[in-house]
Amino acid sequence: MVRINPSILAADFANLEREVARISNADYVHVDVMDNHFVPNLTFGLQMVQRLQEVSATPLDVHLMIDDAERWAPEYARTGAFSVTFHAEASEHPVELARTLRSLGARAGIALKPGTSAEPYLEQLSEFDQVLVMTVEPGFGGQSFMLSMMPKVRRVRAAIDAGALGTWLQVDGGIDERTIEIARDAGADTFVAGSAVFRAVDPAAQVELLRAAAGGHDH
Repeated sequence: MVRINPSILAADFANLEREVARISNADYVHVDVMDNHFVPNLTFGLQMVQRLQEVSATPLDVHLMIDDAERWAPEYARTGAFSVTFHAEASEHPVELARTLRSLGARAGIALKPGTSAEPYLEQLSEFDQVLVMTVEPGFGGQSFMLSMMPKVRRVRAAIDAGALGTWLQVDGGIDERTIEIARDAGADTFVAGSAVFRAVDPAAQVELLRAAAGGHDH
């Protein structure tokens, strides 16, 4: 199963309801929350996500690039977001936090920055509904895809398969028609694309192009 989750980081912030409607064929809407501490950029906060939750017919895939995940991630789950992904580097007790998110009705995801090894988390994958391997340094959109992250994607995929787990394997950063095939071949099944979708003349058509490039019509 291939999932295409366009990132509204590349959308027109003044018209987010319209922008979300332009990608109604996407599987999920990826919402990048940044606090200007964990990453050197500031985007949306809790109120914006709450409002998006009210106007988006497509479920929200919230990616928290913020410090103090224990404090804040549950608040995003309480908005009704479909999925809340926090960073391993920002959480002291990731398994406990994931359980809290699940208890609040959200899928729980853990994200790994390029410099963070997947190894410490491979034994705990059953606790997470999603692992996000960042294929750029988090903070800004429009960066180039890091091919060097593919061995990490392969390791996570092998661990998911070995445990026969239902954990989704997401990649985020520099995803376009070319790089999505590389990431898919490494084992990713859930793809975040920002610029490649929202800078296109027809974002919905671009979603379908990406889905086809990732082999999403084979199932």
